[in-house]
Amino acid sequence: MKQTSIHPQTSIGHVHLKVSDLERSVKFYTEVLGFEVSARMGTSAAFLSAGGYHHHIGLNTWESYGGSPPPVGTTGLYHVAILLPNRKELARSVQRLQEHHWNIDGAADHGVSEAIYLRDPDNNGIELYGDKPRDQWQFDSKGKINMVTLPLDYESLMKEIQ
Repeated sequence: MKQTSIHPQTSIGHVHLKVSDLERSVKFYTEVLGFEVSARMGTSAAFLSAGGYHHHIGLNTWESYGGSPPPVGTTGLYHVAILLPNRKELARSVQRLQEHHWNIDGAADHGVSEAIYLRDPDNNGIELYGDKPRDQWQFDSKGKINMVTLPLDYESLMKEIQ
């Protein structure tokens, strides 16, 4: 049987997260990250978006109200990555995190993108990132992308909004 790849225009449409406190999570995703509430299902679920899309992030307490994050050493979601349209918007996100005194766990230049790492109120990992232009990406002799993990140049990033 011939193995075929998934269509190259395929994308991941949304992520749905189990949270312990819906209102606390809605506040984080709207005030700290800047998403908008697009719909709600009573007091048990909220759907958040950017730009009027039906939803990029779903939050619910259906199986997790008052719960705790999974313990270290178990399987589950490592992080959700949120692609921002450009470097300036990544800088604006960093500024918003700083204004809300939100802890940033790490940052990196991956050669193909620049990323900031943090955790939401339920300890879900989040990567906020912006891709570099494709003509700046590096490839090996077989055509595979060479990704790296280098320190992020915060000073250069933050000059995007000065």
